[in-house]
Amino acid sequence: MILSDRDIRKYLEEGKIRIDPKPNLQRQLGSCSVDLRLGYRFRIFEHSKHPFIDLRDKQTTQKVTSEIVVKRGEPFIMHPGEFVLASTLERIELPDNILGRLEGRSSLGRLGIIVHSTASVFDPGWDGTATMELGNLGLLPVALYPGMRICAFTFQLLSSSVDVPYKMKKGNKYAGQLGPEESRISQEVEDDLRELERQLALPIN
Repeated sequence: MILSDRDIRKYLEEGKIRIDPKPNLQRQLGSCSVDLRLGYRFRIFEHSKHPFIDLRDKQTTQKVTSEIVVKRGEPFIMHPGEFVLASTLERIELPDNILGRLEGRSSLGRLGIIVHSTASVFDPGWDGTATMELGNLGLLPVALYPGMRICAFTFQLLSSSVDVPYKMKKGNKYAGQLGPEESRISQEVEDDLRELERQLALPIN
């Protein structure tokens, strides 16, 4: 069940869902979502420094990007074909029985701007700013301004509270993040490959 505007307002008032800074609901509350604003920090890919990204190599997965901070009132220019990481201005904290989804806004999509390539789901127990995978699919550069409404966040009620909320999950990679963090997939890939080797070594009954 997706929360309506009425229920979102209620959950915010009761502190079951926390958004900081508190949103201006007259401007940011939709029928079943809350618009979140673009933050000031971006991670750009330094493709000229690396021949490729090796998912087993921590140096390339975590060092292939660098952070820039845009000054207040200045734009971040998204060029055609460009892909960057950005974060929401707001920090979101979800309870153990609510799943969050981040979606793009139609007005930006009509200009070619996408806000997530894959990662749109935020597990119950999430706490932190939301990282967005911004891309420009259009033919013209687009100026994005920190503080503008960049995405819509919806809330889905689960059938029950989860046993292990995200922030308590062993090995969670991004809990508590306050900006667009680089990918931390290298250790995960190593663990997956070791598990595969262990399974392949087991005798077949």
